[in-house]
Amino acid sequence: MSKVTTSTFDVIIIGAGIAGMYQLLKLRELGFSVKVYEAGGDVGGTWYWNRYPGCRFDSESYSYGYSFSQELLDEWDWTEHFSPQPETLRYLNLVADKFDLRADIQFDSRVKKATFKQADTQWEIELEDGSTERAQFLISATGPLSAPQMPNIAGVQDYAGESFHTARWPRDPNGFGGSKDIDFEGKSVGVIGTGASGVQVIQEIAKTAKELLVFQRNPNWCAPLKNSPISEKVQLEIKAKYPEIFKKCSENFGGFLHSPDSRLALETSPEDREALFDELYAAPGFGIALANFRDIMIDPKANDLVSEYIAGRIRQRVGDPAIADKLIPKNHGFGTRRVPLETNYYEVYNQANVSLIDLRESPIECITEQGVKTSAADYELDMLIYATGFDPVTGSLNRIDINGIDGQKLKDKWDEGPQTYLGLQVAGFPNFLTLVGPHNGATLCNIPRCIEQNVEWVSELLDYMRRENLAYVEAEKEAEVAWTEHVGEMALRTLFPTAESWFMGVNKNNPERKPAFMVYAGGVPRYKAKCDEVAAEGYEGFVLK
Repeated sequence: MSKVTTSTFDVIIIGAGIAGMYQLLKLRELGFSVKVYEAGGDVGGTWYWNRYPGCRFDSESYSYGYSFSQELLDEWDWTEHFSPQPETLRYLNLVADKFDLRADIQFDSRVKKATFKQADTQWEIELEDGSTERAQFLISATGPLSAPQMPNIAGVQDYAGESFHTARWPRDPNGFGGSKDIDFEGKSVGVIGTGASGVQVIQEIAKTAKELLVFQRNPNWCAPLKNSPISEKVQLEIKAKYPEIFKKCSENFGGFLHSPDSRLALETSPEDREALFDELYAAPGFGIALANFRDIMIDPKANDLVSEYIAGRIRQRVGDPAIADKLIPKNHGFGTRRVPLETNYYEVYNQANVSLIDLRESPIECITEQGVKTSAADYELDMLIYATGFDPVTGSLNRIDINGIDGQKLKDKWDEGPQTYLGLQVAGFPNFLTLVGPHNGATLCNIPRCIEQNVEWVSELLDYMRRENLAYVEAEKEAEVAWTEHVGEMALRTLFPTAESWFMGVNKNNPERKPAFMVYAGGVPRYKAKCDEVAAEGYEGFVLK
């Protein structure tokens, strides 16, 4: 028999990561009764779950943290330019403590089902334990990369050794925020996957493993992270410049501290072009992708130039030309998929204890009790790590049975790809709002910078509705169609659709999923301007009653 509760809240939020925590705080400040349900055992979202060795930011730390509290900015010191996961989780715990957020969060509570009750204009959610709660508004803060995708390989359950997915790495029972101390020394370890998580964990395992076998299906373009500690002097400079830092992020395409070069690669001399490539490759962070010539992500010929440059750098760093060639992508251009930032990743393949298994040459046939069987060989392993990514953007929502008007299921509506208005609401699903959802400007962004915009906009909407005695908000179908078409048009102005990536909703381990553009490629300033315009026009495109 299911457990039923009778309490009703103004708002239920799914997820206590960066978005859910801030949304809770804002709505509570406005006087709403709010309850957050979080599947994990504490706050942190992606930084709670992803604690594999080597996990860290690839956004500059001081551009990533919350900007809403000067007191918080003054109190917290980032120790590295690109923070490691344990420090980031400590930061988010500080935020939770400082603002007493846990008082309204129920942990270890996974939402199984959500149903819109038309007669009451309320959402009812059901947890995995069978208990139910109701609220007028339902807000998802589930994150774009939070539904781990296991490999689509036969025999995964047969493997007898230790195995982990990077997004579900075991926690350290005795330490704060970090991973369980798993010893790789003297072991043969296999890693399947070379995306961002795979790159980070490979770098760490290679330091101590007796043998590391990297099973690579398709390589990614990677660029140097160039991380370093933050000195006391630089710390003071950062704190003095926070207003400037956040302003610059708000003005840039992806919410980062990197502005594109105003020149065109195709109209710049080879010498000047090479000089900018060299400068950006030597600099920390995403500059090589985001501060490059403004045509590299819109013109295939310009993209070929930067791709050839990065390929040359890989060849310089990998001693064996044949291995270097296997590490150079052939199926997409630089930046058209998410670019992992690395620290000596390519040098790993110069080590005697590391082998690259090219799955394009010899695909995996199955996982065995002892390890991995490819078409060419059997590999016995002591440990197997799945760095196989996520069911992206819509995956976390599709894993909840979300039912709108007349029982329509969100998963069915999105079967051919997401349809949204502003990436914040879906026609047929009143009073349901999606933070950092599909088609949302926050999804292709230095996420916390755009989370704040999402949360503040949603908070203002709900506050407006309360002042105007309104109980119902739903995206108009016409507005949803127009926004979805606009999202597609913006995508086609870029080279993103030329690559199979999570931006396109693709994970090769989920072959049943249909490709569709998941993010908003119009940039942060354009997205914010549109949201502000909609609000200024009395929430144009929404039915309010």
